[in-house]
Amino acid sequence: MKTTTKFQLSFMMFLEFFIWGGWFVTLGTFMGDNLKATGGEIAQAFSTQSWGAIIAPFIIGLIADRYFNAERILGVLHLIGAFLMYQMYGASDFAAFYPYVLGYMIVYMPTLALVNSISFNQMKDPAKEFSLIRVFGTIGWIVAGLTISYLFLWDSPEARAEGMLKNTFLMVGIASAILGLFSFTLPKTPPKASKDEKVSVSSLFGLDALKLLNDRNFLIFFISSVLICIPLAFYYQNANPFLSEIGMSNPTGKMTIGQISEVLFMLLLPYFFKKFGFKKTILVGMLAWTIRYVLFAYGNAGDLAFMLIIGIALHGICYDFFFVSGQIYTDSKAGPKYKSAAQGLITLATYGVGMLIGFWIAGKITDTYLLEDGSHIWETIWIYPAGFALVVFAIFALTFKNETIKYKE
Repeated sequence: MKTTTKFQLSFMMFLEFFIWGGWFVTLGTFMGDNLKATGGEIAQAFSTQSWGAIIAPFIIGLIADRYFNAERILGVLHLIGAFLMYQMYGASDFAAFYPYVLGYMIVYMPTLALVNSISFNQMKDPAKEFSLIRVFGTIGWIVAGLTISYLFLWDSPEARAEGMLKNTFLMVGIASAILGLFSFTLPKTPPKASKDEKVSVSSLFGLDALKLLNDRNFLIFFISSVLICIPLAFYYQNANPFLSEIGMSNPTGKMTIGQISEVLFMLLLPYFFKKFGFKKTILVGMLAWTIRYVLFAYGNAGDLAFMLIIGIALHGICYDFFFVSGQIYTDSKAGPKYKSAAQGLITLATYGVGMLIGFWIAGKITDTYLLEDGSHIWETIWIYPAGFALVVFAIFALTFKNETIKYKE
């Protein structure tokens, strides 16, 4: 791959995840501070990610794969996203804000597949080359969090009191416009499918892989994947508001420790996978969710702040050991014919259905433990996802029969 192409793809990935990390992490805090939103309303806003994930296959399968170059669709979607971000920046209540965040997620979620498609199209050996490009996405997410906390200080108590967190939407809108225009300079990625080729709903959503559920182990893994999204939703929705409310300084910047951890444990995953096998690796990932939320429940911004930092740092184990291991397991079970369909099915089950349920439950529980002064009983709130994760851990440990999975390097 040419050096110029590597730079283009790396910059594309950097901006793609800078955009996501630049507003999604602080969304709950912004809505509570600026829009006076309830936990249920915040849950609705976060659930737009799930609706976007459900709708994305239509955009990719019916449009990107059949009619237009991927880089052009990426550019158009991000330009629309820039406009919607500006509208979110100006919204003053939940009723005005929600349609824009829903519209934004519908146009953003397909771009996650598009940037991968554009990258793979330029690679002769994706297994070796893709990780070196994708890591710039994680760096972009980290830079977004550090910019909010340490450069502009938008998540400080003083700035939040003045409503400064809304500036994240302006920052991301500018980045989205830049990526939208830059996308038209990316290497050409023409559609792969024929315009006349028939496409079905089952193929778009990966439903062709449903027959894999006849395998008892895969069925248990599939159900566990949906259930583990309940504690995952609590983290996405409540972590930043929690850290902000209890008075931790630079909460958004400190949350980037989770992404740094993600990179580290991604590198360690092959070792764990080979040494301990799939079942033990994924069980460690599940147990890490329980430990993380217990640390959140009993830590504080004072003498016990180290407990919160450890909880954030566990993100690498929580995410990589379960979700990335699960993707490898799914790939190994699917076989050549159903590889793409199986990955699509797991994505629909987790980021679509699972997260939708998880955000709803997280919103209900958060509202239940809201006090009259606007604060929350966080110790009790965090015990719920800790318990959920422990139940999933027990179900998987008792019902999944160990099997040998070869890790493909």
